[in-house]
Amino acid sequence: MPKKFLIIRFSSIGDIIQCMTAVDGILNHYPDAEIHWIARKDMSSFLAMDQRIYKVWGFDRGQGFKGLIKQAKELKKEKFDFVYDAHSNIRSIVLKTVLVPRWKRWFGIGSKYTMRSKDRIKRILLFKFGIDRFPMPFKGMLSYRKPLEKWGLTDYSKVNANWYFPEELKMKMEDKVFSNLKGEPSKLVTLVPSAAWMMKRWPVSHWQKLVQQLPDYHFVILAGPDDVFCEEIEAAAKERVLNLSGKTNLLESCYLVQKSNLVISGDTGFLHAADKFGIPALSLMGPTAFGFTTGEHIKTLEVDMKCRPCTKDGSGKCKQKVYQQCMVDITPEWVAKEVIQRMA
Repeated sequence: MPKKFLIIRFSSIGDIIQCMTAVDGILNHYPDAEIHWIARKDMSSFLAMDQRIYKVWGFDRGQGFKGLIKQAKELKKEKFDFVYDAHSNIRSIVLKTVLVPRWKRWFGIGSKYTMRSKDRIKRILLFKFGIDRFPMPFKGMLSYRKPLEKWGLTDYSKVNANWYFPEELKMKMEDKVFSNLKGEPSKLVTLVPSAAWMMKRWPVSHWQKLVQQLPDYHFVILAGPDDVFCEEIEAAAKERVLNLSGKTNLLESCYLVQKSNLVISGDTGFLHAADKFGIPALSLMGPTAFGFTTGEHIKTLEVDMKCRPCTKDGSGKCKQKVYQQCMVDITPEWVAKEVIQRMA
């Protein structure tokens, strides 16, 4: 009988994508494994990119605690051999309590269980007292592999290279994006200027100057519907910038990343998508601690400051006289030079 695995990771885009490395490790050891994944419903659609995942369970936050308990009971019927809690939050603890009760773990019966620790004490030491006990740079993708060593899963030599996107999605994107672009396709750069928290965004004026410094290049902007500041970047060279803010869903955006020649992004989910897809990218790293990529095809641009990192996700306040100095000092000229070198 094939072994059955459950991966618990509800959000966010970047974390889910980095956690997808677990699928590689499982299948390298158990080629016929049946892998299930539970994610937040609004985050679950793009997991279909990896068709090696047998079933994606979408959790609806609107159903509340009762809905979670109901779903936990449905999951219990699957009789998983292995349960990996890659989230370690209240919801995942509820699932763990139903699927792998403590008394069963005591006696070593039922599903095998492992959890990715958030190292909360280390986080307090780093963000409250500036004492760093994390391996730096902290690479999230590797941290999602670590808990699987408990089950003897250490082989990540083979990774997924066959990402699935529906044909109708491809046709839609070809019509919306590539048919509207002029110039050389090889000189098309994907920009990801937004982020959940303001402090880890590269300044808008820097994006504008970057576009102006590269007059021979065309650009596609990926961002959400609320990121109206992207219009300012588009205005820097309307004839060469295609602003898709709010015009693509998660799966469509992932497809565009996968089709990119080069991605430029701060610490975002789409940066990690480029890392997983093997797409060249420039990573603009500032205040955050856990957004570093793994692949050699990604180059990280950062400045050495004693206050870095100062936040796990970009929330909080900047203590420097120059707001976001760690991002401001990554100059458009520097990034433009890197673009030209990497796309030569």
